[in-house]
Amino acid sequence: QVQLVEFGGGLVQPGGSLRPSCAASGFTFSNYDLSWYRQAPGKERELVATITSPGGNTNYADSVKGRFTISRDNAKNTVYLQMKSLKPEDTAVYYCNARYALSLVSRSYWGQGTQVTVSS
Repeated sequence: QVQLVEFGGGLVQPGGSLRPSCAASGFTFSNYDLSWYRQAPGKERELVATITSPGGNTNYADSVKGRFTISRDNAKNTVYLQMKSLKPEDTAVYYCNARYALSLVSRSYWGQGTQVTVSS
C-alpha cells in the first residue's frame, strides 16, 4: 500500500505564510526524490520545488525562488513546503510527488492535493 497525504493548506492573506506537509507510507521514502507541484484552475500543473534523495539538494521555480523552502524528514517520511510572502497567483491545489531516484526505473507516486487560497 502506497500513500501520500497532504496537510496544511488553507486560506491566507497576501503576504502571509503556510507550511503544507505530505506524509508518505508504503515505500522506502529516503530512496525517492520529492517534489511539490501546483495546479490552478484553467492552468496546467507546474513544478514548484524539488528536493533530492536522500536530501539536501533543492531546486525551485523562478516564481517562488526566495519565498518557498522545501525540506524533508526521512525519519518521519514527510516532506514540507514552507511558503512565505504569498501572492494571489500562488492560489492552486498543491500536490506532493515522490520519484524513485536509485536507477532508471520509472516509478512515482502522487498525493491527493491540498488547496491553498491567497485572498486579494
